[in-house]
Order: sequence, then C-alpha cells, then structure tokens
Amino acid sequence: MDLGPHAAFIWISYAAVTVTVIGLILWLLADGWKQRADLAALERQGIKRRASNS
Repeated sequence: MDLGPHAAFIWISYAAVTVTVIGLILWLLADGWKQRADLAALERQGIKRRASNS
C-alpha cells in the first residue's frame, strides 16, 4: 500500500483517532463503575430509587 508523501500524516491521524476512541471507551467504563459504586453506597445508607422496575 503506497500512501505517497503524506503517509506519516495519515498514520499519525489513524493513531490519534485510535487513542482517542480507546480513551473515551475507558472513560465510559470507569464512569459506569463509579456510578454503580455511588448507587450502592446510597442504597447502603437506606436511600432507595424512586422508580422501580418490578
């Protein structure tokens, strides 16, 4: 595959997008874990959710 004189720019762009997407996925996972932990802490304190699915 010949990318021509702009090969370095193309590869750096792909790398930047990949790092950004991986960073966003990790951020979302970490935030989900934090939200679950915060919700569990509130429920341990006796604070319940208003809406119930059951």
